[in-house]
Amino acid sequence: MYKSAIIVGSAVFCAVMAGMGILSLHEQTEEAPVQAAVAHTEVSSESASGHTTAIPKGEDGHFWANASVNNTAVRFLVDTGASQVVLTPSDALRLGFTPKDLVYDRKVITANGPSFAAMVKLNSVGVGTSTVRDVEALVVKDGLNISLLGMSYLGRLSRFEATRTSLILHP
Repeated sequence: MYKSAIIVGSAVFCAVMAGMGILSLHEQTEEAPVQAAVAHTEVSSESASGHTTAIPKGEDGHFWANASVNNTAVRFLVDTGASQVVLTPSDALRLGFTPKDLVYDRKVITANGPSFAAMVKLNSVGVGTSTVRDVEALVVKDGLNISLLGMSYLGRLSRFEATRTSLILHP
């Protein structure tokens, strides 16, 4: 029981910290949208097993990934604390998920409080040379202004590593 309480407490702490980061990021982008960091991914062949993709750390201290989702460009905040890829309603709409087809039956906690989300399946999510097929994602109905690149994508890579200056993705 004690172990379960620690796990739940840790999960709540991570969710709150991620939410605070998103709120802070949202405030920064509202105040100065031109200064928002736009990361460009760089493809290098550092690993023996294939090409790696480096996502440079943005001026705001976050990692921003420009991804191809179902052949459509989507800008993500990389969030290792998010268990799923999470889409804003506007990004979901651009990807072809219409509001009438989404079933918001999953309760989630966002930086702006509780909301509901709909589960969707993405045919492909690619950042640089790291493409993953059949990725589960959530579309959050309210409370999210930026899509999040979470563990339903990152966890399917062979590995990823953070350095002081970049996040390295290994396909």
